[in-house]
Amino acid sequence: MDFEALEIAVRRKALAVAARAVAQRLNADHSDHQGPYAPCECGTPARYAGRVEKIITTALGDMTLKRAYYHCERCERGFFPRDRALGIEGTSLSPAVMRMTGLVGAMVSFMEGGELMLELAGVRVDAKQVERTAETLGAEIAQDEREHVEPPPPQGVLPPTLYLGMDGTGVPMRKEELEGRVGKQPDGTAKTREVKLAVIWSAEARDPKTHLPMRDEGSITYSAAIESAASRDTDTLPSEFAQRVTREATRRGFDCVRRRVVLGDGAPWIWNLADEHLPGAIQIVDRFHAKEHLSEVAKAIYGPKGDLPTAWAKQRHDDLDDGKIPDLLAALALHASTNEEARKCADYITTNRERMRYPEFHAQGLCTSTGVVEAGCKVAVGTRLKRAGMHWTLAGANAIIALRCCKLSGRLEDFWERRSARAR
Repeated sequence: MDFEALEIAVRRKALAVAARAVAQRLNADHSDHQGPYAPCECGTPARYAGRVEKIITTALGDMTLKRAYYHCERCERGFFPRDRALGIEGTSLSPAVMRMTGLVGAMVSFMEGGELMLELAGVRVDAKQVERTAETLGAEIAQDEREHVEPPPPQGVLPPTLYLGMDGTGVPMRKEELEGRVGKQPDGTAKTREVKLAVIWSAEARDPKTHLPMRDEGSITYSAAIESAASRDTDTLPSEFAQRVTREATRRGFDCVRRRVVLGDGAPWIWNLADEHLPGAIQIVDRFHAKEHLSEVAKAIYGPKGDLPTAWAKQRHDDLDDGKIPDLLAALALHASTNEEARKCADYITTNRERMRYPEFHAQGLCTSTGVVEAGCKVAVGTRLKRAGMHWTLAGANAIIALRCCKLSGRLEDFWERRSARAR
């Protein structure tokens, strides 16, 4: 006996029987017939024009539905009341298949998504339909994220400290999306556009060995898009990304906790945004990012290999950990006049020295690393949008990013309930 072949064949038969039963029940119900006329969106009565068949791909397999059709002579458009009620208006996929298709399109390539749908669900959806469905669903989620901002959680369930991290990561784009943009290529052109990511988490847990803060399981949420963080003094509204950050902060109750911490890699746009929209939050430069700067200086001064650059970098790292900023700046000053990397690093540390009070931050039990944020750039963006050979449109990339952030933040169920309610 070929057990696998048997169970697959039986499943296929059982689903086909179930599909026929559901189709028969829906087709026997003519309550979608609202009489000879039904109101059109334009305000004119639309005339009943019979029942029209439509093949729907469902989780049970394909089924043919017959629906009442109304046509409006004024706006020359038709509509099916049942399609609206069932959530299949403008699509040949059932809500369950649309959801599954959107999820696989968010997690793997569109071609792989079609293969997974057939292999795991027994539903045939081609790569182009996976792409359209995932991007349509992601665009809906992006719109919902802008419009639906929940009230913050009750005070009793909020942790004492919340962390908000911001970062950016490049995504490969199609040529038409890069026209006129300055980039890092030798000729000054760009191959990517930057996704800006906001991550919020808590870290009340402690590592049993180091006693350093550890992120709390299930506490991370993401919000991201390819959008600007820049704003001018004459702008009446904050930048798109600043609005995104404040929405996410409101959802998480960031302003309601006892301690608020903003973590970043030292980029000026992060601190400008924090100063304006998150006033009073403790600002911390990622300690490991600062150490990377010092390691690069060691290589620039003494060469990329050998004991000398390693020893110099270790001493500077220790100075940083111990809060010896004056000693650190003095060591950099010895080389600043002859080494550009040393000069830039000295400026970087001088600008951010108040954000590098690591002994004080550690004494308060605070995180000093943006590892959660960097992981978020990879998990929410990189693993899906930065695979070999991929080149995105702006709309497509933002749709998939919105879908992934919603799923990874545990908000997909709530969105789907709102979506279903709107369809009803």
